Amino acid sequence: MRVLVVGAGQVGSSIAADLAGAHDVIVVDRDPERVEELNYSLDVLGVTGDGTTMKTLEDAGIDDADMVIASTDDDETNIVICSTATAVSEAFTIARVKNTEYLRTWQRSERAFGVDFMVCTNLLAAKSIARMLSLPAARDVDPFAGGKVEMAEFEVGDDSPVADQTVAEADRFESLTFVAVLRNGSVEIARGETVITPGDRVVVVGSPRSVRGFAESIAPEEASEDTEEVVVVGGSEIGYHVSRLLEERGFRPRLIEQDGDRARELAERLPDTVVMESDATNVEFLEREHIGDADVVVSTLDSDEKNLLVSLLADRMGVERTIAIIDTPEYVALFETVGIDIGVSPRSVVAEEISRFTLEGNAENVAFIESDKAEVLEIEIADDSVLAGRPIRESAQDLPDGVVVGAVVRDGAHITPRGDTVIEVGDHVIVFADMDVVEEITPRL
Repeated sequence: MRVLVVGAGQVGSSIAADLAGAHDVIVVDRDPERVEELNYSLDVLGVTGDGTTMKTLEDAGIDDADMVIASTDDDETNIVICSTATAVSEAFTIARVKNTEYLRTWQRSERAFGVDFMVCTNLLAAKSIARMLSLPAARDVDPFAGGKVEMAEFEVGDDSPVADQTVAEADRFESLTFVAVLRNGSVEIARGETVITPGDRVVVVGSPRSVRGFAESIAPEEASEDTEEVVVVGGSEIGYHVSRLLEERGFRPRLIEQDGDRARELAERLPDTVVMESDATNVEFLEREHIGDADVVVSTLDSDEKNLLVSLLADRMGVERTIAIIDTPEYVALFETVGIDIGVSPRSVVAEEISRFTLEGNAENVAFIESDKAEVLEIEIADDSVLAGRPIRESAQDLPDGVVVGAVVRDGAHITPRGDTVIEVGDHVIVFADMDVVEEITPRL
């Protein structure tokens, strides 16, 4: 496809990098230095200009565009870009927004604002956090095949029952597949003889029930979500949506918000959440409210540094797990090194969501492992797929190393893949692939 990405910030650059290998990508931005930098670092065409103007869009080739992705940091600008593109072309338009009110308006009217698809950064980040909190010890959770399959990533602690076991020993669940072990920044395909050591991150694919069973086995002390106490720090849109989604899952979270008016508003909108008006960095308040007894503290304040500070305070007070919003993707690894258990980048989450719409061939869904180390793909099998009509053991010989079939869904039923499992046309297959081979295998699957 010919794809126009308007806005070369962190989200736009990430999208452009994901697409450049398989599509013709044109990146539009007002900053000439940023455009020149992307011209050199990625296989894209850069255009300097204002993406809301016809002249810039024409210079970028809007007449021949198949898709326009508006990914600036301003909601209104992104909507205008999509509206303009719709008026002058047949391109599919995607707008990134932060304000959920725009999303609600768009959802109530087909193609409102002239936007074909709208992704809300704040809501996507909140959903990602809520999925983690609903699954003990999970660092990341993504649903596939309409929720019939889940991919989850877990960190193995020193006292975890699976520490120092082989994958074969740890694999005690009928509908679960170990696909990878992340160790020292590298991705290792999980084999039966692979030893799981403390500090490793394991990636599994399976039915939601089996993934939950594994979560409970890897961290039994976190197994009961009914007793899990969650404290959300910051009444931002992300903080509000995290609390709302947790309420829907049966939690009764506590939320700390410093602004009095905002705290009262949230108390009215969140009937099952205890809203407390205070500064979350006030140690006396934290001790008085026994925040250290919480199982999880989620920090959703308006700056990365504040979220780091709150997470470090919570960890010092004895909180079992800290999750923090980190707006700058490059800081995630750094902040996790210095004390945050899980860093969530809204920009990376929305980039992943947008990338789903540009998948090649029969690919229907995608999740990224560690941002850029590997992908988990959902493929609907067609006649020309290398997997079609063959046992997995046989078709695997025609695929490169770094590819694992994690699950098969046939007629709505989950099938655990084995070497003699024959893949049929129409099956939905969940495949783990090292990033080095994704571009090679996707058209063949």
